[in-house]
Amino acid sequence: MSPLPLLIAGPMLRHCDRDNFTLWFVASKPMESLTLTLSCLLNDEGEEQVLFNEGLDAKQLDCIKLGNQAYQYMIHLSEPELLPINVQVNYFLEDIQQGAIFSGVDGLNYGTRLAPNFVIKSEIDHMLHGSCRNAHHHSGDALVAADCQLEGDISTQARPALLMLSGDQVYVDNVAGPMLYAIGEVIKLLGLPHEQFNDAQIHNSDAISYHPAAMYQRHKNLLPKTNYPAKTALGSWYRNHPIFTSSQAENHLVSLGEIIAFYLLTWSPELWERIDIPKDVVGLSAVNTNRWQHEWTHILEFKAGLKQVRRLMAHLPTYMIFDDHDVTDDWNLTAKWEQAAYGHAFSKRIIGNALIAYALFQGIGNAPDKFKAEITPKLKAFLNQPNDFTHDELSHDELIDNLLQFNHWHYNLNTSPKIVVLDTRTQRWRSESNLAKPSGLMDWEALMEFQHELVGQEKVIIISAAPMFGVKLIETIQRTATIFGGSLLVDAENWMAHPGTANTLLSIFQHRKTPEQFVILSGDVHYSFAYDIRIRFRKGGPKIYQITCSGIKNQFPEKLLPIFDRVNGWLYGHFSPLNFFTKRKRMSIRGRRPNGARSQRLFNKSGIGMVSFAPNGAPTKIAVLHADMSETLFERPSSDKHGARSTTREADD
Repeated sequence: MSPLPLLIAGPMLRHCDRDNFTLWFVASKPMESLTLTLSCLLNDEGEEQVLFNEGLDAKQLDCIKLGNQAYQYMIHLSEPELLPINVQVNYFLEDIQQGAIFSGVDGLNYGTRLAPNFVIKSEIDHMLHGSCRNAHHHSGDALVAADCQLEGDISTQARPALLMLSGDQVYVDNVAGPMLYAIGEVIKLLGLPHEQFNDAQIHNSDAISYHPAAMYQRHKNLLPKTNYPAKTALGSWYRNHPIFTSSQAENHLVSLGEIIAFYLLTWSPELWERIDIPKDVVGLSAVNTNRWQHEWTHILEFKAGLKQVRRLMAHLPTYMIFDDHDVTDDWNLTAKWEQAAYGHAFSKRIIGNALIAYALFQGIGNAPDKFKAEITPKLKAFLNQPNDFTHDELSHDELIDNLLQFNHWHYNLNTSPKIVVLDTRTQRWRSESNLAKPSGLMDWEALMEFQHELVGQEKVIIISAAPMFGVKLIETIQRTATIFGGSLLVDAENWMAHPGTANTLLSIFQHRKTPEQFVILSGDVHYSFAYDIRIRFRKGGPKIYQITCSGIKNQFPEKLLPIFDRVNGWLYGHFSPLNFFTKRKRMSIRGRRPNGARSQRLFNKSGIGMVSFAPNGAPTKIAVLHADMSETLFERPSSDKHGARSTTREADD
């Protein structure tokens, strides 16, 4: 096999604004001395201004060894007025031994440009957002479509201000068989680390088999189970209840090396070129053989678009926040689940490994300064050891404990409008009445901190993985299942599932010192919708917009969603008596129609969200770009001749 190329993932722009430049990439070799150049064109004649041209020191560059042939680099420059506004800025990177790092990367630049570039916008005029990118789902990858659209017009004016990924960037708990096979190959190819396990059926990660015959068996043979009685929805009591509740947990990842390989395969075209996944395999049942072949086809389609996805992320500042599947399904959904998961050494290690990988590949790039004091030094100390850390079990567990106690996964962006990105997974409001009931997505202290970020702002964009205002029928089904003890079965983790969280959140929106324009961007649910929300009986009150786009490469079951949409309209429409008795604290909600459809509010097709904003922060265009380059436009609710809103499917909520 030919030697690995120097660059095996990236470059990916992360936190970039007027005062910050952050760049992430992974190389197959350590670098001796890196020099970064930032430049921009002063005029149409091509006259260039150099903004930064220096060798990077230890304060500006972090290198973390992921494996024997994998080194993660994070470049972060931070100084006042580092970058110009509304100008295309080129970036170059050179190593004293390796030369130009990005020069030989195939398909990295648009058109005839010689270097990747980006734009810092004075106002967020439009942006991209989405969630739920499942590599082996049969739908197309909407990030590829976003790249095609950007290639069509790379001008400063046409370029989105940023790309926001609001959860489930990877599915650690739902991995295709061919992808797991590829993960095993990458672990060997890059020399990724191994580890020891406690309270597991195997003693270390070396014992994990990646032969096709071993696929689809982890939920039976590897994943831990509870060792105490657990009540099911049917009311029986028994031991050995699965801790990891995903319905697709057959290939749930467990080791840190596996999750590192998974992230790299999610973003690296180069690694896929060195992996040959067989389509025809032996040792599987007839059902799993058919499953393998379908997944094999979809994985090939996924990897075919990775060069375009990389090009997109090399030209747009990209931000991320976790949801459940970045770690595991039902992550911290109930206090009872937390007791089971963190009380078992092996399940805690599995969760901790996913959190380590999230910090490495997603978290640090969002807000590097938040991690520099506490987390980044610990990651470097743990991973940058001369040998693998199979023997260092104590430091592995200590790092996981530090990450589980870390309270700064959320972050804000100093943009206009201000962007507030919420952590709805690690600061939960546990149920006081029953530990098996769903926890609130944020506790009192986190909600008060959230409110503090809103005071004094005229306009704000909120990133919440789960919609703050969802589909009432589905929330009712989740509430009913919770009564019968089945909250884990229906993922009952909406904002209204916990009374304390729900009432506090709605009170924040009604507070007179909060912004006049709220735009809430969400994902999670695998379908898309948009609501216009007002506070009833108040003149000039805040205008709230709930915009949900999900998923980038995922969809809701095709036959089921139209039924939910129709029944939701019957039960909770404007004139429904049931709707009258279930209003949410004097909130009036109007659903927007996708492409003007008369009786439809929910749209089920993978895509990336596109939102344009007026100077006052109100959305002027809400749309979804699909993998086939078609667009779905969510049209504003029409008004009658008296100025009242027209009747919609979910009207007064």
